Amino acid sequence: MSLTRKDVENIAHLARLAITEDEMPVYVNNLSKIVSFVDELNTADTAAIEPMAHPLKGQVQRLRPDEIADRDQHEKYQRNAARVEAGLYLVPKVIE
Repeated sequence: MSLTRKDVENIAHLARLAITEDEMPVYVNNLSKIVSFVDELNTADTAAIEPMAHPLKGQVQRLRPDEIADRDQHEKYQRNAARVEAGLYLVPKVIE
């Protein structure tokens, strides 16, 4: 799959990237190569492959105990807030 200049301009807009006219052909070419490679990977038959949690057989991820380590300090933080009500930060309305 090959991306067009318009596709790359749209991606750049969504990512808030400023791409110059000189850079545009490079981005079109490189992003097209990436998308083509992903398309190539999608053609691999993975129906018989079992999902794995770790690439090395018999390995597991060590997990730490799920314990609360920090104490609640919201009152301390809310003392610096301009406006607080019922434990919530009050902010100006930004959407009409």
